[in-house]
Amino acid sequence: MPQAPGSFERMVAACRTERALILACVAGFAFSANYTNHAPLVPLLQAQFTFSKALAGLLTSGIFLTHALMQVPGGHLADRFGGKRVLILALALVAGGNAGLALSTSYAQLLGWKIVVGLGTGTSFVAGARFLTAATPAERLARAQGIYGASILAGSGFVIFALPRIAAHVGWTGAFWSTVAVALAAVALWLAFAQSPSPVAHPPSHLLEMLTHGQLWLLGLVQMASFGLVIVIGSWVTLLLTTNLGLAPKTAGALGSLVLLLGIVSRPLGAHFVGTIGVRPLLALSLLLNAAACFAMAAFSHSFAVTAAGILALGVGCGLPYAALFTRAAALFPGRAGAAMGLVNMLGIVMILVGAPLVGRLADVTHTFTSSFVALGAFSLAILLTSQFIHAEAARAPLRSGDRP
Repeated sequence: MPQAPGSFERMVAACRTERALILACVAGFAFSANYTNHAPLVPLLQAQFTFSKALAGLLTSGIFLTHALMQVPGGHLADRFGGKRVLILALALVAGGNAGLALSTSYAQLLGWKIVVGLGTGTSFVAGARFLTAATPAERLARAQGIYGASILAGSGFVIFALPRIAAHVGWTGAFWSTVAVALAAVALWLAFAQSPSPVAHPPSHLLEMLTHGQLWLLGLVQMASFGLVIVIGSWVTLLLTTNLGLAPKTAGALGSLVLLLGIVSRPLGAHFVGTIGVRPLLALSLLLNAAACFAMAAFSHSFAVTAAGILALGVGCGLPYAALFTRAAALFPGRAGAAMGLVNMLGIVMILVGAPLVGRLADVTHTFTSSFVALGAFSLAILLTSQFIHAEAARAPLRSGDRP
């Protein structure tokens, strides 16, 4: 049978959309593998350079400080010059910074290179989200953002699982070089296959209006209690499992990686459920799961069953809001979608900047993670209350694709 008029063009467009999604996921995996790669190596790095748990947490804060600072500027660059060009340059910076980590000879150098890497990962995230927004039809964008978000947790969770095993054979230096190779492979694929979407004009909007928009700030608070929370816990979960439960590092890494790896499923699921149950019930479910998990892990810190269940609940609860948050941010400011999504993610990263060293400090003082999990659970409940001020209709705001305003 002859094809219907326009069917070939639709098939070609669908293939381009899927290729854009695959490339975005490759980038998401690559840069995220390079910002949590220090976490499972902390025991080896402490043995090499002799630093405290609080200073170990500062490594996480160092990368996420510059990661946060680049969210809005990186998004603005992607809005202006296109996600493809900005992302390729940012991934190259990620690879270079992690090469510096592999060659470090002191804690100060480790911290300095983590700060440099954050410039690249922050820009990579928002450029990838902007590229995907431009290359994906509006009706498929929530699904695409959910899958992109899943790839980011896949990368950050994968290194928690894999790097202890790699380091056992080639040491911490070789483990860092392995993540450099991942970033360089992503750069090569983008250079070979990525195409810039055709630009689409949008109504003008002012940067100051976007930066002061209350709904974007509310979305950012939810990002703090989802993405921010899971990265803070992911940074410490291996040490928590070895300290409280006496698990071997490899076993602890395998179990701890689930807190991030479950986002591979829960982020796309959130994209599906937001259209069926609504945004507020979805956010309430997510934040209640997070709070319950934190309180349970605080009360039964030496129970393997409770800790494992808490990790599973956090993996689901922290992933569900992702697609709704970023498709909504892009819909509110389509001409500045990169900067708007960057603002939401920047606010989420504040949780990481404050939470990671605070958890380490509390653990140093109390010799337990109990007080840290109580605080994290209370924070989740507080954000649950603020999330009820998010406008439900904003999720259905119109959005057109296009790589430039």
